[in-house]
Amino acid sequence: MNTSTSIPAQASTENPVEARVDAYDWKALTGELDSFGCAILPQLLTPEECHAISRLYPQERHFRSHVIMARHGFGKGEYRYFNYPLPGLLSGLRTALYPHLAGIANGWNERMGMDERYPDEHASFLTQCHEAGQTRPTPLLLQYVPGDFNCLHQDLYGELAFPIQVAILLSEPGQDFTGGEFVLTEQRPRMQSRVEVVPLRQGDAVAFAVHNRPVQGTRGSYRVNLRHGVSRVRSGMRHTVGIIFHDAR
Repeated sequence: MNTSTSIPAQASTENPVEARVDAYDWKALTGELDSFGCAILPQLLTPEECHAISRLYPQERHFRSHVIMARHGFGKGEYRYFNYPLPGLLSGLRTALYPHLAGIANGWNERMGMDERYPDEHASFLTQCHEAGQTRPTPLLLQYVPGDFNCLHQDLYGELAFPIQVAILLSEPGQDFTGGEFVLTEQRPRMQSRVEVVPLRQGDAVAFAVHNRPVQGTRGSYRVNLRHGVSRVRSGMRHTVGIIFHDAR
């Protein structure tokens, strides 16, 4: 997966979040998503921003719920869903990333023969979610220690589900933890599944398909089913923040 053309000119706290996101080569990122179901946004967050978000984990006032994965068969590890209002940086990223991804999502639905279309602005999409009874925020902060892993899954929380989401690695591989690779699988009709292992460094984000995406075949586009997960952490502690664009029931 080539990311050299996708690094923003500046990725610093001096840049407004919107300008930082807009600076990526979205034509190249769209091509990556169309070809592989995922795309890396290098250096979306600075190390200082990563540390600041990670430090929120024990502060319960920021979160609406705490999930221990093993209790639900999700794997081993834990995560917390943020409360509204979201931390300013995460709220800004959610707002800034959505318009770029909405165009991709609408193109995918058109190719798959699906009627659903997503509005240009995230606030309008959230209004649709809330009118459908999906009012609980879904951005989450995940924590893994040695032996933890996340089973392959799809983050669907109601009838309305935005088909692309973003995960940002907050820890540095090889320094803060080992293992814990982000994994994406793609189940194709009448074919064996394809696996994508996504290499991330601290501050890198991956945008990826939540559920379905179109693939071009000899007779037009066909639909494939995707799941994502995290391999076993072998040492240290791994933090990730997930940005999901639809809200939950």
